[in-house]
Amino acid sequence: MIRLALLLTCVSLALATTSTWGPYRPNLYFGLRPQIPQSLMTGLIWYGAHDFQSVSRARHACSQDDGLATYTWTYYDPSSGGSQVLTDPYNNVRLTTSFLLTPTGWAARVQGEPIDETRPSRPALIWYMGLEGLGAIDMDSDEETEYGWDGDEEVKFSGESAGLGAFTVRIVEDPYSTRLTPGPRAGDLKHRIGKTTFLGSPVPPGNIWQAKDIIVQRLLKNAQELLAPFGKEGPFPDPAAILGLPNDVYTGSNLYAVHKIFDGPFSFDIFYEDGNDKKMTSSELDAGLARVKEAYDARFADVFPVPADYAGNPDLLAFSEAITANLMGGVGYFHGQSIIDRSFSFEWDEDEDDTSSESGPELTDPMTLLTATPSRSFFPRGFYWDEGFHLLHIGPWDDDFAMKILQSWIGLIDNDGWVAREQILGEEARSKVPPEFQVQVPKYANPPTLVMAITAYIKRVRAHESSDEVDMGELGMGDSQVLLGGKQEVLSALQHENALASLRSLYGPLKRHYDWFRRTQRGLIKPYGRKARSRTEAYRWRGRNLQHVLTSGMDDYPRSPPHAGELHLDLISWMAYFTRTMGEISSFLYLTDDAESFATIYDAIKGNIDDLHWDDESGMYCDASVDDEDESIHVCHKGYLSLFPFLLELVDVDSPKLGKILDLMRDEEELWSDYGLRSLSKSHPEFGKGENYWKGPVWVQMNYLALKALHNTYAATPGPYQVRAREIYAELRKNIVDNVFKEYQRTGYVWEQYDALTGEGRRSHPFTGWTSLVTLILSEKY
Repeated sequence: MIRLALLLTCVSLALATTSTWGPYRPNLYFGLRPQIPQSLMTGLIWYGAHDFQSVSRARHACSQDDGLATYTWTYYDPSSGGSQVLTDPYNNVRLTTSFLLTPTGWAARVQGEPIDETRPSRPALIWYMGLEGLGAIDMDSDEETEYGWDGDEEVKFSGESAGLGAFTVRIVEDPYSTRLTPGPRAGDLKHRIGKTTFLGSPVPPGNIWQAKDIIVQRLLKNAQELLAPFGKEGPFPDPAAILGLPNDVYTGSNLYAVHKIFDGPFSFDIFYEDGNDKKMTSSELDAGLARVKEAYDARFADVFPVPADYAGNPDLLAFSEAITANLMGGVGYFHGQSIIDRSFSFEWDEDEDDTSSESGPELTDPMTLLTATPSRSFFPRGFYWDEGFHLLHIGPWDDDFAMKILQSWIGLIDNDGWVAREQILGEEARSKVPPEFQVQVPKYANPPTLVMAITAYIKRVRAHESSDEVDMGELGMGDSQVLLGGKQEVLSALQHENALASLRSLYGPLKRHYDWFRRTQRGLIKPYGRKARSRTEAYRWRGRNLQHVLTSGMDDYPRSPPHAGELHLDLISWMAYFTRTMGEISSFLYLTDDAESFATIYDAIKGNIDDLHWDDESGMYCDASVDDEDESIHVCHKGYLSLFPFLLELVDVDSPKLGKILDLMRDEEELWSDYGLRSLSKSHPEFGKGENYWKGPVWVQMNYLALKALHNTYAATPGPYQVRAREIYAELRKNIVDNVFKEYQRTGYVWEQYDALTGEGRRSHPFTGWTSLVTLILSEKY
């Protein structure tokens, strides 16, 4: 026990040294912050200094409207750092932004080169930092300069904050950067060209996120003042002589910006140090980034290897590495208030027993969340049902990081057991959300996918316990070191104790959440004469409207008209899965009574899926509803919904129902395509109609569930359909991998969904949330 205690202490120390810094502002092309609610935040803004108009198209927050050909982390590890490439055709510049964690803080690099050497490339870059909360920043470099600093001058700031303590920030430009030189259009302003200009400005609390608007407005005001002597007709001087910051620092400034213009290739570094006397150099940053890249490649080959059927394709490997890096580089740290409305309810959701007196939307207390994001451009915030899929991918890479994210989500479960399906925390997050979607309702659920991550975590722990060696890197203890022999037993105990501690911390709120689901999303059986072996296990999504069931995650998928007597197949399937997972957790925690209780509930739900939702006439699982005579009927729409008991591995391997499901999946006139399983049957009258969100397009996460079910259960277990399952698995896997990779090569992005008839990427991009599951599909990590 002494050895075990010592090892636990070592692990705790290793985890404690993990930096809280990272690119945790994923809504920005390059934004750094620590995992501290009110603290220092940084960002990068750029535009082209080739004309005056490009300032109005300055880049800062990720946007599909910017027209970037691609932006992608080529490698990134939350525990060390990584590098991102951004290709901007409009400004003819390819940027590389790099980030490295160091023993005393972090370092970042911004470098660029022309995309087309035959065209002008005059990128203007603004790097800023702003401080929220208690603390201060001072500019140590000489601010008494009329035109700005020369490029080779180091720019230095010092500061202090409650969460970070004392720190310094240095900006160092590569001497080989191509600075602008005065041309014939410079005129009397030639002394401004090639200078680094700056601004220090006080910003009210809670407004640092608006840094771009504040800085660009000051830049434009300065430009207007410099242009005034030239009148309205001109001729006007070189834009590079006009565009820049005013070189002003105001009293009480908590936002500082530094502006540079180049004429071709360039590079500059930013060093953040925690007050330690040792200063990092650019050559040390070079070496550090090289080590991170080498370690990333080696670890990737071990964790997500490319199997023999796809070996020898370096582009496919680079693609898989990039979408994994983008998923982890898209993790954000959010802090702020949410808007909830406890009183809202559709008429078919009204509860006679509800005596709530609250009325109207209200702001919650501030909350924090560490979460991956589905899309940095379109959905840069936390989504409940996306996050379970995200963690399936992050977990094998870094269990500690995944557990930290999971604990952050579980920490949001309130005393009733509810957690909002969209986490829109603070004004910056709300600025990206239409008003009609900002309010969250505490009666509404979402698919409980977080439990998928817990099941996968337990599976990895058990795999480690049964292996002959333990990789300390996978235990969160830094560099990979394999320990063998007599130490194996101690290390297995170590990991088991860590896992027990983590799961114990989650179990209470997770069980409260589970009970909330069973209490608030109940469906009706007896009032409509339904016959089922359990009189209680039936479920209905609250919060639907006439056209959408947003709470289900499959927004516009065809359903029956809203009715209090509806029963939803996908929800009862999720509840079976949730119950089974709670049983696994309670067994792992040696909670025998709970495990037995969950086993009983699971059997009841599983039986009711057949009793309430199987339709003999159509030969598939369906929703249930009520007709005009108040009789229970099945409402059948062939598509993802029909597959849910199969997707969540609830159908017995020898059940004739499995054979019918496999036939439906493989039918090219129904769900099968060369690009993956369609969300709605090709033969359905609503296929491709209306919004066409869940009415045909191929979704990678749903195909992942199908592949997981085939690989782990139906193709792996002897039975009458095993051979058929193996055949479908091999074909489906190839279709998904080949199409997503093809579209990535064609467009530079992975997409939210793929066209059901052509396979082309559709809607949000880059969508390196659950679409990044292609890495798991490729490496067959289910």
